[in-house]
Formats: sequence, structure tokens, C-alpha cells
Amino acid sequence: MRIKSLALLRQEAAESGQTTLKRSLGALNLVAIGIGVIIGAGLFSLTGLAAANHAGPAVTLSFLVAAVGCAFSALCYAEFAALVPVSGSAYTYAYATLGELFAWIIGWDLVLEYSVGAATVAISWSQYLNRFLSAYGLYLPPQLTLSPFETATGADGAVVSGYLNLPAVLIVVLVTAIIIRGTSGSALLNAIVVALKVLVVLVFIALGWQYIDPANYQPYIPANTGVFGEYGWSGVLRGAGVVFFVFIGFDIVATMAQEARNPQRDMPIGIIGSLLVCTFLFVLFGYVMTGMAHYTEFKDSAAPVAIAIDKTPYRWLGQLIIGAILIGYISVILVDLLGQSRVFFSMSRDGLLPRVFSEVHPRFRTPYKANLLLCVFIGLFAGFVPIRVVGEMTSIGTLLAFVMVCLGVIILRKKQPDAPRAFRTPWVPVVPILGILTCAVMMFSLPGDTWLRLIIWLALGLAIYFLYGKKRSKLRETPSSQHQE
Repeated sequence: MRIKSLALLRQEAAESGQTTLKRSLGALNLVAIGIGVIIGAGLFSLTGLAAANHAGPAVTLSFLVAAVGCAFSALCYAEFAALVPVSGSAYTYAYATLGELFAWIIGWDLVLEYSVGAATVAISWSQYLNRFLSAYGLYLPPQLTLSPFETATGADGAVVSGYLNLPAVLIVVLVTAIIIRGTSGSALLNAIVVALKVLVVLVFIALGWQYIDPANYQPYIPANTGVFGEYGWSGVLRGAGVVFFVFIGFDIVATMAQEARNPQRDMPIGIIGSLLVCTFLFVLFGYVMTGMAHYTEFKDSAAPVAIAIDKTPYRWLGQLIIGAILIGYISVILVDLLGQSRVFFSMSRDGLLPRVFSEVHPRFRTPYKANLLLCVFIGLFAGFVPIRVVGEMTSIGTLLAFVMVCLGVIILRKKQPDAPRAFRTPWVPVVPILGILTCAVMMFSLPGDTWLRLIIWLALGLAIYFLYGKKRSKLRETPSSQHQE
């Protein structure tokens, strides 16, 4: 239960030299990183499902409710990121308020979420690439696009088994190479990708607006069927739970705090700014999509945007959307890998993981060895494991981290009310409590197998902590005055 003092964290944040991460990110870079991971393919699929099964045209209200729920946690993240500008995000914040064991639990769980997320997105990217190329008569051999545990029917009707999902592996390797060469280069690529993604969303909104049929909005909030969550106001709330996961990702911005040029000013801008921009785009996107086609047409469709596009003469827009999904997935993988390696970097510097994870490249000043090891780990998953086994990129770990951060703000305000805060979460403890309650409700609405996976992974992590990390913790070697205040 050792707690890392704010003084020690600020000392780490002030370190400079060849063994530290390079501070090269400005406020716009951080906003772009947040948008890069929030705007993924989920926007193009979950919006239709939430409208068809729960909220109807009022999916726009669901987006607003979900954004408010995220905002509670985002405000708490912003206070911590400005107060303690060190990489590690929720792991570091838990270390400063709840103790080493809780910090390990959060860090270990975030590692799993980022790994599963990156591998799943890489596999899905491979599938979308196949679909994109097929429109031009180009087909990749199924043996090189499937794992060894999957089969497909070839052009001659024969059933063939996969050897390796090569595109999934290659995209992980490519993104890792970009990350190793420097955070500023990664940020530039991400900014370009984000600009293209936002442009495609704006094109869909602008072109689709001309084909809105006002009759599709009647009724705006469909009458409840008598079952909670099936339309009515309860459907709006259930829809918010569905689209909530589209927003998750702004927390990865907090992992980049040690690479921000002016973290006290830029981190709150990056976290809150990315959430505001995405909320604005998502509400417009949902409004146009449900105006172009009646919400009932989206039922059981994995590609609701294609249904909306069919209402226009712009058939090329469908291919453009697939292209946007491909581009979007690249930035999601990039930000996932960035965030994961930074959590590993912080845990390694604290002695809880081997030192190899915190060794910095002498030229690029990035944790390159951690990036390479994680590339191998995620690449094996992406290449040899079916997507159904890797599982959906669930958010239970992220929600758990949100709860810890909100709780941490309350604790630190009580223990150290006079600590200099460049950004202060308003209405404490009301906002953090609302953040905790919102995230707890979302966590308990997740399926049981998600909880089982979390428990198994945490059990493995606790074994590593007690057998390795606890004995080698650097905080254990420092005087108590430096890790308890």
C-alpha cells in the first residue's frame, strides 16, 4: 500500500537527458491523438445498432448522455495530468493516491486492454483491406489472410485453411516502426490520418444532409415496447451505454503527459478538447444517418452507413467509408501501442517490471525495446489467433481505470488540498462521484465472460507482482518521507 509522493512524481517529470522521453507534443498533437483513437470503425457500426435496437432517431441524445458520462472522468483525468505530468496515466495516478498494489492492478489491466484492442483492430483491418481490394478485382490468398484455426472457400470451391494473417502482422510491424522512430513523427502521421478521418465524416454529413427525410424522425423518441431499453427514455439510456464505448480513448492522451511540451496547459486541452470535438461530430453523424434512412432499416446490420448511402446516388461514398475505416484503424493501432508502451515504461521505471521496458533509444528517445517486445506479442496474436478468440475490444479495464482516477481526485483533494493545480476538476466531490457511478453502471452491464477474462488476467498479474515486482519496487528502497506525505 506504499504511496508515491507528488514531490517524487514531479521530480521524475522534471528529469531530462538521453534516458528520458522527449517532450515534443503540443496541445493540437494531444487533441489529435485523442480524436485518433476515439473516431474508429465503431462510429460507423454502433450508431446504427443503438438507433435500431434502443433509441431510434434519439440516438443523438444517446451520444450526448454518453459524452456527459465520459466528461466526468475526463475532468478528473485533466486535473491529474496537469498535476502529475508523468507517463502512465491511471497507473501513475493510482500510485499517488491508492497505493502500489492498486497501481499495479490498473497498469496490468490497461496493458491487456491495449494489447487485445490492438490485435483485434489489426485482424479487422486485414478483413476490411480484403473487402476494399475486392472492389477492384484484387483478392489476397485466404491462406495469408486467415489464422491457422480458420478456413475459407476458395475461388474453385475448395475449402482452404489459413497459414498466417499476414496483413494483420504487417500493419502491427509498420505502426511499431513508426512509433520507434519518434513520438513527434508518430504524432504527425496521426494528425494526417485524423484529418482524413474527420474529412470523410464531414463529407458524409454534408452530402447526406441533402437526402434527409423529415418523416424518418417521426417519432423522434419511439414509444417504449414495455421492455426496459427498447425505445422510450430507457432506450435512450441503453443506447448511451452502447455508444459510450465509442468515446473511450481520451484516457490514452494522459499516457503521453511526459512527452508534452507544456503539460500543465496542454494536457487538459488534449483530453477535454478531443472529447468535445468527437461529441460534436458524433451527434451530427447520428442525426444525418437516421434522417437518411428509417432507424428500423438498421436492425441487425453490421454496416448501417451503407444502408444510408444507398439512399443517395453517391455509390462511391461506400468505398470511401471503407477507406476511412482502414485509415481509422491505423490510428487506433498507433495510439493503442503508444499508450501501452508508456504504461510499461512507467511500471518498469518503478521497478515493477524488468528494466528493459524503460530503456530509451539513444537517438529517437523512445522506449524502443518495449515497443519491439510488444510488437512480437501483439503480432503473434494478430497473425495466429482468430478474431473470435482474441475477442471484442472490451472496455472493462478502461472503465475500472476511470473509477480509480475519479476516486483518486477525491482522496488527493482531501489529503493535499493545497497542492498546486494548474487545472481543477469543478464541483468536487460531486463530479468524481458521478463519474464513479456512471462507470460502475457501465461495468456491471458488461457480459460475464468479460469479467472472467479480467479476473484471470488480474490473477496472473498479481502472481507476477508478488513474485517479482513487490521485491524490486524502487519505492521500497527509498526513505518513507519520499513516498508518503
